[in-house]
Formats: sequence, C-alpha cells, structure tokens
Amino acid sequence: MSKCIFLLILFFSFFSFAGEREEFFVGIRGLGMGGAQVATVNDETSLLVNPAALGKLRNYFITVADPELHLGADTQSILGLNVLAPIDPQKVLDLMNDGNQSKRLHAKLQIFPSAVFPNFGLGLFANYIVNSSMNTTTSELTYDYRSDLAMVFGFNFRFWDGIIKLGFNVKVLNRNEIKRTDLPANSTNLTIKNLTSEGVGISSDAGLLFTLPWKLLPTLGVVYRDAGGTHYTLRDGLINSATTKPEMTDSSLDAAFALFPIAGKRTRISFTGEYRDILNVAAENDVNRRIHTGIEFNFSDALFVRAGMNQRYWTAGLEIAVENYQLQLATYGEDVGADGTPEEARRYVGKFSYRF
Repeated sequence: MSKCIFLLILFFSFFSFAGEREEFFVGIRGLGMGGAQVATVNDETSLLVNPAALGKLRNYFITVADPELHLGADTQSILGLNVLAPIDPQKVLDLMNDGNQSKRLHAKLQIFPSAVFPNFGLGLFANYIVNSSMNTTTSELTYDYRSDLAMVFGFNFRFWDGIIKLGFNVKVLNRNEIKRTDLPANSTNLTIKNLTSEGVGISSDAGLLFTLPWKLLPTLGVVYRDAGGTHYTLRDGLINSATTKPEMTDSSLDAAFALFPIAGKRTRISFTGEYRDILNVAAENDVNRRIHTGIEFNFSDALFVRAGMNQRYWTAGLEIAVENYQLQLATYGEDVGADGTPEEARRYVGKFSYRF
C-alpha cells in the first residue's frame, strides 16, 4: 500500500515552471492530436518519440525529404518577406522595434531523413527554433534560440509475440542554444555566433509499449528521455566554436495510454491520453500544462483527420497520403505563460514528405 501511495504522489506532483515547455521533438501527427504521441507513434518518428514503436513496423520506410515548418500566429506579420530573419537576432530585434513590440515571434524548421525497419532504424535530425518577444516595460528583447544536429540510432526488442516492446535510441547531438531575456532594444551587431552556447553530447531514450491482445488493443506507453541527463561537454561544438556550453538536459519520464477501435472495414480510430515529465516533482500547480489528449480517424490509410487538447488548448490536424507522398497540416495552442497564469500562443504547422 505504501508503495502505491508513493507512486500516486510521484505521478501527481509537479515542478515550478514559467514559460513554454521545451521538447526535443514532437511530430506533426502528435501536434494534431493534442501533442500526445508516445503510445500511438508508428512511423519513422518512432526513433525520436518512442523507440519501442519500431516494433510496430511491418515494413521498411526510407524518408528522403520531410521539411516541416512551424509559424506562430504573429510571425508572418512580424517578418514580412524577411523569411530568414529568425536566425539573425539583430534582424529580429530591428523587426520587433518596428511596431511589433506587443507580438510574439515563433518559427521552427526541422528535417529528419531516415531509414527505419522492423525493430531498427537510423536517421539524421536537424532543427532551428526561435521564440522572441519584447518586454515593453524594460524595453528588452527575449531571444530563445535552439539548433540541434543529431545522428540517431534506434533498436527494439519484442517479447511475448509483441505484447511487450522495449526499445532505446542513442543520439550524438550538437546543440547551439541562446536563452536571453535582457537584450536592450538599442543593441547592435547581435549574431548567433557571439550569443550562442554550443557543445556536443550523447543522449539516450528508452521506451516501453505494453499492448494487451484484446479487441481495442489497450496500450500503455512509457519513455524515459535523456537517461541520466544529457551534458553537452563531450567536445567543442561543430559550427560556431562557442566558449560556453548549453545547459544540461534533465531526464524526464512521459507516460501514455491509447485505444485503437475499428469503426469500419476501412476506418480505424486512435484515442490517446498522455502525461509529460513525471520525474520532475517540485511543485507546479497547473496540472493542465502536462496533459495531452487526442483522437485520429484513419480512412483507408489515405486520409487522416485529427483533433485534441494540448495542455488546455484545442488542436487539429489533417493528412493526405498518396503512394510515396504525404502532406500534413496541423494547428495547436501552446501555453507560454507562467505557472498559474496561462497564455495561449497559436501555431500552424505544415510538412511534406517523400518516402518509400
């Protein structure tokens, strides 16, 4: 009994957090389904989301190109035609000063060419993420930047005819990171090179899927991310030769549950709920920041319609799959406020994939 009480306390304890939660990777399918992905992922993104899901694959997938673009609701009005401005902090500052002080900039680009097979996969992951806003009280710019370049390998082991799947990945990762909230509005000569921290580290995630052989295929998924914590001190960075290293990434534990009812001969449904970051147990009062739920309707593996709740904000997604091509769209709301003071930032995502 005491062990059960301890586990319940662990599950419903939360840590103090202000601002947006940072995830290494959330796929566009998961974003359409409220950010939930651990128990439902079943494609090449298993390598990053839950390596145990490599055991779901019945065939191989080789992804040649899959650019994915994220934009915040204010981003286009801030940037105009300056599409490369987010990765230039001086241009971001100039644009924010130009009548955009009350807006939020969010831009993200990522690609993940990969080759996955039943129980094994490898890929090359790269992303650029920028979040920026102006503090109108202090006239200081917040500029959060992260760029990752990672080689990823993943493996899975199946037990009891696949009822239990146990997988893990290894990532060799070069990270550039800027977390500044104090850049004066009159700053000049700001560059990624003179602001960034950079380093190389090795990280690993371990995942578990437990699926009961019943009609609805009830599935429990668990992923232990950044096992033991990820340090970026293995060697100096590969791109900017920065003198400081990025912050260590703490370990985290995500848990999810999913059901997979069959609605018709060519229609399947996936329903899932997910709880993020169970390990960090210092008090965070707002439980909604960790909860993600979603549903997907699959029509003949050609049309997918998705919806969900990311934290407390609605999400939606659409996918059209034709032969070797995929077009995916999603929108979601992200809580960017402080704990107890929620603030929604609406975002829009598009992805095109060619794979065979």
